[in-house]
Amino acid sequence: MRGPRVSGASVTRAAVCVASIRSVRSPGAPGPLTLKEVEELEQLTQQLMQDMEHPQRQTVAANELCGRCHQPLARAQPAVRALGQLFHIACFTCHQCTQQLQGQQFYSLEGAPYCEGCYTDTLEKCNTCGQPITDRMLRATGKAYHPQCFTCVVCARPLEGTSFIVDQANRPHCVPDYHKQYAPRCSVCSEPIMPEPGRDETVRVVALDKNFHMKCYKCEDCGKPLSIEADDNGCFPLDGHVLCRKCHTGRAQT
Repeated sequence: MRGPRVSGASVTRAAVCVASIRSVRSPGAPGPLTLKEVEELEQLTQQLMQDMEHPQRQTVAANELCGRCHQPLARAQPAVRALGQLFHIACFTCHQCTQQLQGQQFYSLEGAPYCEGCYTDTLEKCNTCGQPITDRMLRATGKAYHPQCFTCVVCARPLEGTSFIVDQANRPHCVPDYHKQYAPRCSVCSEPIMPEPGRDETVRVVALDKNFHMKCYKCEDCGKPLSIEADDNGCFPLDGHVLCRKCHTGRAQT
């Protein structure tokens, strides 16, 4: 029952990332050059001269722009590669507290980097212990719980994957403890009228504003079991007593 049944647990997992350093290395040490290396050196020299003559026309590929400030990354400048982008080291910071994250463990939330502390602050808190839920989360009665924290308020039995009932204060109970505490009591044996183990329902007999187990619903004088139907085997009350027809007649004649 959904009340009372545990709703399916959602699992929230965080992908832990570690930023890596990327730098553009200068050419190797001097030595004999191949024809290909000579051509590449000439191209670089021509490009350098052109950039010096026309600096305002310098263009940088999109993947060499900082993912935070969107300014170009210098070729010899170290950069952080994370979240599929490149960042200036000074620009790669926690989205919340601006702590630098280069070389640190960080978490991605909606595409933005967070330090561990700020990421933890974004997580839902367990309704029982108040701690952040960093792994599996169980949601029930409109609240979030660690699976091990969602227990019966009476016996502390774990309720994950089992039926439960909430009281008027919205506190969860296992089915037996709820009935023991809140089920109506039989006027004969004074025990709670609750389902047998393994069953979800039971029969409660109400007569003369009293509650009875089916097995306790008997004539007060002779002990004959009474029918719950309105027939000759049913209850014939007299002066507040539950009687069979025969005992009712006997008492009425005295």
